Amino acid sequence: MANKEASVAELTNLFESSTAVLLTEYRGLTVAQLKQLRTSIREDASYAVVKNTLTKIAANNAGITAFDEDLKGPSAIAFVHGDPVAVAKALRDFAKANPLLVVKGGYFDGKPLTAEEVGKLADLESREVLLAKLAGAFKASLFGAAYLFNAPLSKAVRTVDALREKQESAA
Repeated sequence: MANKEASVAELTNLFESSTAVLLTEYRGLTVAQLKQLRTSIREDASYAVVKNTLTKIAANNAGITAFDEDLKGPSAIAFVHGDPVAVAKALRDFAKANPLLVVKGGYFDGKPLTAEEVGKLADLESREVLLAKLAGAFKASLFGAAYLFNAPLSKAVRTVDALREKQESAA
């Protein structure tokens, strides 16, 4: 009994400290395949095989009721502490290579996610790519502004130069 209470407390802590939680079913996967999946998401998440009843209690303790219906069969959860998009992509890619892995749903930013929404999350660009695109947009805006500020000056210089040439040719 004390062991189960400790497991519930640990799972509750994982739910509360995670930026996102992704629920999967791993029926039929080998230990080696699960190890490969854990390795692929290690940088941004921890992946744990969980007991459904204890997980439901822990999730409810953390204020998450999204998994109550999905906690059936062999379940494993990716507790995300890094980039949720990267973890969703890794799970999607692993599921393509190993169709026995099924993403059941998730919980992100205070809202439950369906399996389809987790797929849409995986389709997003990574944080680094989005930041690079934003930086590129800012840089382009700055170059555009610099061009606009310089255009009247260069036009004035060309006009003065044309007037000077006209006066020289007239004289």
